[in-house]
Amino acid sequence: MRILSVETSCDETGVAIVEDGRRIVSNVVASQTAHERTGGIVPEVAAREHLRQLDPIASEALRRANTRLDDVDAIAATVGPGLIGALLVGANYARGLAFAARKRFVGVNHLEGHVYANWLYQGAEAPPEPDLPAVVLVVSGAHSDLVLMEDHRRFRLLGRTIDDAAGEAYDKVARLLGLGFPGGPLIERAAREGDPRAFTLPKADLAGRYDVSFSGLKTAVLRLVRDLEKKGAVPAPDLAASFQRTINEMLAERVARAAAEFDVRAVMLGGGVAANLALREEITRRVSLPLRVPPPKLCIDNGAMIGAAAFFSLRYRSEDIPTLVRSGLALAH
Repeated sequence: MRILSVETSCDETGVAIVEDGRRIVSNVVASQTAHERTGGIVPEVAAREHLRQLDPIASEALRRANTRLDDVDAIAATVGPGLIGALLVGANYARGLAFAARKRFVGVNHLEGHVYANWLYQGAEAPPEPDLPAVVLVVSGAHSDLVLMEDHRRFRLLGRTIDDAAGEAYDKVARLLGLGFPGGPLIERAAREGDPRAFTLPKADLAGRYDVSFSGLKTAVLRLVRDLEKKGAVPAPDLAASFQRTINEMLAERVARAAAEFDVRAVMLGGGVAANLALREEITRRVSLPLRVPPPKLCIDNGAMIGAAAFFSLRYRSEDIPTLVRSGLALAH
């Protein structure tokens, strides 16, 4: 089964062709650069950029796959969570294609897409599928969710952020350090030149829960930067390394604790922050189970992960396949 899939939940416009939920036939992503000068995503600008880019990107995805619209079996799109204007652009575009081509439309939970990115591959030979049940950490610009994946499309929430997501914390700290936007890759790059033990930063104590909180950490970095500015130059690499170590230890500790508590066979990561090599290393150091992480280009938002999730939604049919656009759609409760 070939699915044409559309992703427009935030600031990446993605269209892909995915076969049987695993093999990437084509995957075209355009990252919006219009938000760099504002240091953050402006929702209205993001929606307009998606509207401008979607049609040529869809045409390119079909061309690279050597496929016509008539040859795909279904058309999928992200329907939440995300920026409501951006979601509406992509979902309505995909619905229009499905109506015109007389194909089935499949709505997809964006977070489920990040999970199913772990099933994707390119090339002729398919690697083994991830083992289930698994502990899954989805960390991105707007989400930090730790879930137990009991089976396909069966998720149990263990914990999530009670304030900002990990990616938001990276963006705000990067802005404080004058590194730019988006913050994740810039902080990771700066941290390579710094000392991760240079500064001791606070970790929120949530009484043994799996939830996380990053607001206190951000505030501590802000105060530290202001104090250092009074003395002279701010050692951005050391601060970046110390911040990255702290946030990664918070996430990895919860993953390790969940892996030990539940009888799981693997640990999986998803989302843009999952591309952080130091986070992967910290989890590997603490957990002896197999760790599955998509390659970096599949950690960021992309259409292929939506196609994978759509396929498994159809294979494991249930009543919880989303249809309407909802900006606050959850992965698990």
